[in-house]
Amino acid sequence: MRLTQFLATKLKNFSNFPKEYIERSKKQVYWKTPSGLPNYTQRTVERKRFRYTTNRPWTGQFRQQNMPGTIRKKVFLNPVDEWGFFRGDRVEVLVGKDKGKQGIVTQVIPERNWVMVEGLNWHYRTVGAEEGFPGILIKSESPLDVTKDVRLVDPSDLQGTEFEWRYTEEGEKVRVSARTGRLIPIPETNNQTHDYKTPGAYIEREKDTAAAVVSEITFQPKLSTFEMDIMEEMGIEEERIPKKTYWY
Repeated sequence: MRLTQFLATKLKNFSNFPKEYIERSKKQVYWKTPSGLPNYTQRTVERKRFRYTTNRPWTGQFRQQNMPGTIRKKVFLNPVDEWGFFRGDRVEVLVGKDKGKQGIVTQVIPERNWVMVEGLNWHYRTVGAEEGFPGILIKSESPLDVTKDVRLVDPSDLQGTEFEWRYTEEGEKVRVSARTGRLIPIPETNNQTHDYKTPGAYIEREKDTAAAVVSEITFQPKLSTFEMDIMEEMGIEEERIPKKTYWY
């Protein structure tokens, strides 16, 4: 899978926003062939590479950090084959002044292999500074790399552990502690969105697409073209004899 497709998948999985909204928010088109000019090649010049930070791609801060002309060093990552950290997980910090402490993951940034842990690995930063006003000091958590800075905590004994993905007899994919073999369930916090805290508590509105309609499968795969399906639906029989085709 290409890196851009990989990142797009990660964004969709951990943002709780539609993929179309995310792509539209971060899109930067520099030039596009005007409409109504059929004799000209349709071409669009837009930004393809973005630098991902703690600011989410649908925010104004992200757009400001990726403005045209900004030069930043390339960031190299150790690819994570299968992501295993989620919002609400209890993790143990392995580096820095908070080494050995445990905390709850509040934000996941898979584009950079980052997680933010509540109350740990923090620093002070100044905001709102201007002439005549020194600004305000606020406490801010710094991101931690999941490949080397943190590890999950086994809920059975509250000790740090490595983990692996396995399947139950029912075919459910679960996280398992490599040290004790106990399950590490995905926290319910990870399912919270801007619309609800739990999927079962959401009330369908008038303009919402009903869940029964979304789950209904209407497409039936066939070895036929779109034209063949239309002819079958309308009862049209093909009486023309196709010409012979030769392949060399």
